[in-house]
Amino acid sequence: MERRTFVKAGVAALSLARSAPATAPKITSSVMLWTLKGTFEEKLNVAAQSGVESVELVAEHMEWSDAEIREMKKRARDLHLGMDTIIATPDWKKRPVSMVRPEQRDNFLADVGKAMVFAQKMDVPQIILMSGDEVPGATREAQYACLLESAKRAGDLAAKANLRLIVEPLNSKVNHKDFFLTTCVEGLKLIKQVDNPHVKLLFDIYHEQVQIGNVTRTLTEAAPHVAVYHIADNPGRNDPGTGEMNYANIYKAIKQVGFNGYVTMEYLPLADQTASLTKAVREMKAVLAA
Repeated sequence: MERRTFVKAGVAALSLARSAPATAPKITSSVMLWTLKGTFEEKLNVAAQSGVESVELVAEHMEWSDAEIREMKKRARDLHLGMDTIIATPDWKKRPVSMVRPEQRDNFLADVGKAMVFAQKMDVPQIILMSGDEVPGATREAQYACLLESAKRAGDLAAKANLRLIVEPLNSKVNHKDFFLTTCVEGLKLIKQVDNPHVKLLFDIYHEQVQIGNVTRTLTEAAPHVAVYHIADNPGRNDPGTGEMNYANIYKAIKQVGFNGYVTMEYLPLADQTASLTKAVREMKAVLAA
């Protein structure tokens, strides 16, 4: 009798577990601070007032002392904001830190290591990687092979530090002439070949639209390998809804794939930045909650 009771209880528990709803994916709203005007503290205030949950940095932290890092972390926490991203090589245009040049790989990896130290001190979970510009005279195949090797080695460092690296393709048609990794189609290929859970894709929807379009299909396919989506409309890199892109449908696609990560506003507001960002975040959250 005891055995039969135990088996029945086990079957009932298994049935209940199978019928229980899965945990809903967590999408966190963020904003890239370079798009806002003001001091760092003023930008944090704008983000908090707009209903954003987290912020991304570029190089704001590079000159901070440990005491300043603690102060800025406290200010963000007091406003109920996380700090989710920094860039490994924010001055990649000015220094020899390319991922597609073998002779610059050590410099690149050293910068990744420095960024990881900052990330750990700031409680930032992820670091953006930039491929760098095309190398004149080198074949595309050779540069891609170098990019892949650089990403793999950086991924090994990230695994040891328990941090995430996110590779960002940028468009070369309008904003970043001569940039090497220009599409999320190729970025997805790269992430799959790196095959490291600590290396993901940053899918910038604006850049992808400028470069090749076909955004919804590509973001859907890439979703399992994406950690962050960046938001801006085209043309002009302005507020979502002011250009040619149907952001309601884009947000629906992000929701439908069960995305779990950050959706970050990285656009140039056309009007008052607080009102603009408030509107953009509310519209995004309304679609995701529907």
